[in-house]
Amino acid sequence: MTRSETLALLVLVPAVVVSALGVVYVKHQNRKAFAELAALRAERDALEVEWDRLLLEQSAWATHPRIEQLAREQLGMVEAEEARVVVVRR
Repeated sequence: MTRSETLALLVLVPAVVVSALGVVYVKHQNRKAFAELAALRAERDALEVEWDRLLLEQSAWATHPRIEQLAREQLGMVEAEEARVVVVRR
């Protein structure tokens, strides 16, 4: 081998090793990021399920019969008698 070939070999071999290590590092980072993405997607899905459940619960608590029942039980409200109802017209 000539001197220039030896010099080229001494430069290229470490460059190839560093490049290979860079590829391994980037693949590792990619796998970590993908695992984190999968975990975040699972958390998002769980939060969406909880949100839907809460919306359903809210709609159940806000029904007219439920509000009327609470008004009667907790506030002691009753329907006005028809004779006491006054209609104001403009």
